[in-house]
Amino acid sequence: MLKWSIKPFEALSVHELYDLLRLRSEIFVVEQNCVYLDLDGKDKVALHLFGEFEGKIVAHARLFKAGISFDNASIGRVTVDANYRDKKWGHDLMHEAITGVLLHFGESKITIGAQLYLKKFYESHDFIQTSEMYLEDDIPHIEMKRE
Repeated sequence: MLKWSIKPFEALSVHELYDLLRLRSEIFVVEQNCVYLDLDGKDKVALHLFGEFEGKIVAHARLFKAGISFDNASIGRVTVDANYRDKKWGHDLMHEAITGVLLHFGESKITIGAQLYLKKFYESHDFIQTSEMYLEDDIPHIEMKRE
């Protein structure tokens, strides 16, 4: 089981922030071999959802109120440590993220920019594709919405 926390940027400890950024770099920069600027300025206005296992942060997502990334509330930077993906904690992360958006923002409509290869994963959480494929940092993405 993961221990879940949701915190605004200002409430993150220095160690939590470091661990979240390291996890995102491991996945989005190293694993996906994609050189891009992860620090996009949105961390400061996001709620940070993260799951800890045995004292280590192994899952993370950013939650945004409507109007920051999309017209609707949104979820982004969805990450699970590669060493724990066999546990299917990505599904738990999405459940917690959707619940977090509803509880913290009062929003049920959520838009995401999903990597194309994860389309079926997000569809299993009731997201539907709402755009054609587009490239973001040379990685195929699609916009998806959950009503």
